[in-house]
Amino acid sequence: NDWHYQVAQVFPQTEEEVKVDTHAFSHRWKRSLDALKAVDSNRASMGQDSPEPRGFTDLLLDDGQDNTTQIEEDTDHNYYISRIYGPSDSASRSLWVNIDQMEKDKVKIHGILSNTHRQAARVNLSFDFPFYGHFLREITVATGGFIYTGEVVHRMLTATQYIAPLMANFDPSVSRNSTVRYFDNGTALVVQWDHVHLQDNYNLGSFTFQATLLMDGRIIFGYKEIPVLVTQISSTNHPVKVGLSDAFVVVHRIQQIPNVRRRTIYEYHRVELQMSKITNISAVEMTPLPTCLQFNGCGPCVSSQIGFNCSWCSKLQRCSSGFDRHR
Repeated sequence: NDWHYQVAQVFPQTEEEVKVDTHAFSHRWKRSLDALKAVDSNRASMGQDSPEPRGFTDLLLDDGQDNTTQIEEDTDHNYYISRIYGPSDSASRSLWVNIDQMEKDKVKIHGILSNTHRQAARVNLSFDFPFYGHFLREITVATGGFIYTGEVVHRMLTATQYIAPLMANFDPSVSRNSTVRYFDNGTALVVQWDHVHLQDNYNLGSFTFQATLLMDGRIIFGYKEIPVLVTQISSTNHPVKVGLSDAFVVVHRIQQIPNVRRRTIYEYHRVELQMSKITNISAVEMTPLPTCLQFNGCGPCVSSQIGFNCSWCSKLQRCSSGFDRHR
């Protein structure tokens, strides 16, 4: 299937040809349960210990599980804690950002994204946004209901390194009412997909939802208009995902061909949220957990009790668990 995206407003291409292969990194990293309990006793148990067949290092939530309570228990995903709010909870409304009430000159309707399909565009942030412990100043907004967070721009944006309130085959060009808007107030960026339709099933109705990236690293997904069960959206022509993903990039030089490099992207972690919980007037709040990257010295790094096995590299002057973008 052709899930490729065209990216507008990218930096000039380098003279070297770059090929991108995307793989799942096979090693499953598991935080220490004892350390997690020491940090916060209110986190859910990690549960699964064996790797999934795909080799992703994510905590896969059970979509078949359905509770009558509207507020979900905090769920620990190693790098983030997520909480889902249902329609009857006041937080679902309070977490929704009403862009229409913001300063008009700061709300930008992206002309290209609002009138195209499978298109993405770079957006600069006015603040440092921590994502999996890495600070971002630029993201890529896509028509398909997600934000790409990688530095290496390629056509397979749906594969990994994303923030996806609802990744699906949305096509803003099929309706005049569809827009992709964003708003940056200096401490938060809100991206909203307004009245967008699925290209391969227009009659299902329009979807309105947003993602908010906060300076403190929190990520909020807000859902105003979800006309159908997300679990019923077809993934035949486009992946359907709700959650987060990050990866590291390895550059290989091809000896037989001068000036050609192959960049391989390895996904080291993914958060998959319960799609069955995504409804009208619902919200998801994801709070970042401490990572090894936050430590600037050997002592604090190796003595940290954050659930990761942190090691200090004196040559690079960097603290790491071995799984981050600097790998």
